[in-house]
Amino acid sequence: MVTPPHETQVLAGRPFPLGAHPEAGGVRFAVASTVAERVELCLVDDDGSERRIELTERTFGVWHGLVPGVLPGQKYGFRVHGPYEPKTGLRCNPHKLLVDPYARRISGSLTDLDAALGYADGPEGPDGPEMSTVDSLGSVPLSVVTSPGGPDTGTKPEVPFEETVVYELHVKGFTAQHPDVPEQLRGTYLGLAHPAVVEHLLRLGVTAVELLPVHAFSDEPSLVRAGRQNYWGYSPLGYFAPHAGYASEPGREVEEFRTMVAAMHAAGIEVLIDVVYNHTCEGGPDGPTLSFRGYEAPAYYLHDEDGHMADITGCGNTLEASSPTVIRLVTDSLRYWATELGVDGFRFDLASTMGRPNGGAFDRDSALLTAITNDPVLARCKLIAEPWDATGEGYKVGDFASQWAEWNGIYRDTVRDFWRGHAGGVDDLAYRLSGSSDLYDHTLRRPWQSINFVNAHDGFTLRDLVSYDHKHNEANGEENRDGTDDNRSWNHGVEGETDDTEIRDVRERQARNMLATLLLSTGTPMFVAGDERWRTQGGNNNAYCLDDPTTWLDWTDTEESESMLAFARRVIHLRAKSPALRQAQFFDGRTTPTGRPDLIWLRPDGQEMTEPDWLDQDRRTLGMWIDGSNSQSRTREGELLADHSWLLLLHAGAEPVDVALPGPEFGATFRPTLDTSSPDGEPVWEAPLPAGSTLTLGPRSLLLLKAPRED
Repeated sequence: MVTPPHETQVLAGRPFPLGAHPEAGGVRFAVASTVAERVELCLVDDDGSERRIELTERTFGVWHGLVPGVLPGQKYGFRVHGPYEPKTGLRCNPHKLLVDPYARRISGSLTDLDAALGYADGPEGPDGPEMSTVDSLGSVPLSVVTSPGGPDTGTKPEVPFEETVVYELHVKGFTAQHPDVPEQLRGTYLGLAHPAVVEHLLRLGVTAVELLPVHAFSDEPSLVRAGRQNYWGYSPLGYFAPHAGYASEPGREVEEFRTMVAAMHAAGIEVLIDVVYNHTCEGGPDGPTLSFRGYEAPAYYLHDEDGHMADITGCGNTLEASSPTVIRLVTDSLRYWATELGVDGFRFDLASTMGRPNGGAFDRDSALLTAITNDPVLARCKLIAEPWDATGEGYKVGDFASQWAEWNGIYRDTVRDFWRGHAGGVDDLAYRLSGSSDLYDHTLRRPWQSINFVNAHDGFTLRDLVSYDHKHNEANGEENRDGTDDNRSWNHGVEGETDDTEIRDVRERQARNMLATLLLSTGTPMFVAGDERWRTQGGNNNAYCLDDPTTWLDWTDTEESESMLAFARRVIHLRAKSPALRQAQFFDGRTTPTGRPDLIWLRPDGQEMTEPDWLDQDRRTLGMWIDGSNSQSRTREGELLADHSWLLLLHAGAEPVDVALPGPEFGATFRPTLDTSSPDGEPVWEAPLPAGSTLTLGPRSLLLLKAPRED
């Protein structure tokens, strides 16, 4: 039943802030559309009945009104009357109930894709497809009026970037099988806040969790039709609403998210979230009309000169980075998560699209990117770009402006290639180990703005990286066509699992090599939840639609998982205690108090690398001397921290190699501190090694030695 509009009193209210806000004994609603001719607020009751209330006030292209008597918890949507002109990109259709782009909560899901389509089946006319007259109420998600506030999110830890270790995880998959988390809390925000989970993070030593998307999302049309679902969440519907599927109790997602943030903050751990401001779940022009498309599609989505939707994300649509509507939406959303929900930072998916005004060439100073970095709230957050998109020239690693950190895909490829023996020398490896100054120094950035990683959610796990030569994505239902073929992996002789102990041993050592390289490199390390527990996805490198044990973290203790966990803890805590291994400034050859440069590259014979050595494509061994007497790391108060000096030896060759330690001028003794040839990293040498002595590095191994400072 629909109640006529005139039966409900509406006061004028105000246009800003947008969204639904309880005030003055009712709720003030405000939604933007400069092309709308009429906008109806639709209040939906639990029995599915609907009251339509016309918003008659329009200010700055915002339709607004204050409705007395409406309470928090009320479900609602909007119907927009306006031009339906597919040829020009306009697709207003009052038969489609629209989610509020600023909704703080979103209830329900897309249950009938055909009912949500804004166009009718059948042949197209000269102006494009005809408008659908099927009412979508009952088949689409609804917005929910939400009171501000909730549980205190605690004091933000504000961990300096140079001390940060990022741990990428999926809210559901991380605890879905955790034996110490109560069953009703597994896979939820409260599951992530459980003391057993927080204790694991603390013992591991990570300083930040990076959550895969937690914005409310909806499955893509292709998945809906196939009866599948989006597990990762890179299909956003609401940029203000926490995803309801991760709440342990319906309707409590905001409160539970805040509780989770508070638990992390109490442990000194920051919360970063993966945000997708490059496309939405509505897909291409043949997709459903759930929200943005129905208000004013060209204000939200990139269109070409002929009015056709443009796609530079590979996801059917692209948010228009130059649109004032999008700039306002994105910055308002980010501020809300940073303030109301306590989030400490953001990783921006396909961030290169955000620097392409009108879909053109990348501009690091584009309006959207600049609006984010110039915002006084957001400027204090960690801002991390995934610096690529689906365009031919979309790989923009190193090209973002000075306030942006970046996922460093070049680091990933270099480290993988070195340890599998495909590097062609060690010159590029040296750049990656020392903070990638070739990429970041020229843009006034610091080495910690290189987010170093060897693998991430979209690819092989660490275990699969050393166990498979090829992807095995058959379970995704796309005949193994999806997912990258550029894995730079190595199965070491057998594809997949094996009982061959020799192959298993070398695989585990190679995994330790890459994990140690990652955590000992200058820059900010990021690794994936479960890698420290030897997790496998059976060779699937694109498990975006698998919500099952394939993607859930297995908490079962095995000999391999226990030793890998012990190794990860050892390296992370070693990094935390060693300022010289996480310096905030690039090495520049400066002379230290010892009289030596801050960084020296060494050959196996203990001599400094020369130009011909760097050009040697067959070189598989590299020594890295870091003089800790003039470390550029600082205390939280800004004082410089002195440290021991360190010698990092990396050997990717298939045969052992003799390595001469530097002479007495570098120190009297060298103490082995980390050795990847042992399962937990405990060095096989018990006594310090004298300067100038020779040791043998085993095949494909890494050794870290400490040269104690003379106080």
